[in-house]
Amino acid sequence: MKQGDALSPLLFNFGLECAIRRVHINQDGLKLNGTLQLLAYADDVNILAGSIHTLKENAEALVAAAREIGLEVSADKTKYMVMCEDQNAGQNHSVRIDNSTFERVEEFKYLGTTLTNQNSIVEEIKSRLRSGSACYHSVQNVLSSRLLSKNLKMKVYRTIILPVVKLGR
Repeated sequence: MKQGDALSPLLFNFGLECAIRRVHINQDGLKLNGTLQLLAYADDVNILAGSIHTLKENAEALVAAAREIGLEVSADKTKYMVMCEDQNAGQNHSVRIDNSTFERVEEFKYLGTTLTNQNSIVEEIKSRLRSGSACYHSVQNVLSSRLLSKNLKMKVYRTIILPVVKLGR
């Protein structure tokens, strides 16, 4: 199917789901709630691992499973991040799988939230405040209008501005 076809996203999601289910995630990896080691939402896939070695094994398995069904992992868009007390762990600045090299990063955005290797939320809070401020300024004339009741202004604030701050968009 051509990109842009209405069925393309649905078929892509089915294909990616199939590849993910084929992958047998290494049990040495990081466990959340006992089992989760791979997080996927649409085309965003995150592999959690307790070591660079386990990460490489799990990424190799996912790349192979995706290749079997005709999907290709974009090396340009694929990055990895080390989150541990010893930031020198896995000092390699890139991970190589097959003919692809994946760059190490200090932070990345996942589902609209910035994650850092220091597990810091300072930048995320600043980003959300900037988004809320920009949204507020875009409706400032409405909120300062004398033609609207206080209740209506509160409703605008709750339905437009607060969700932007919560989502960080």
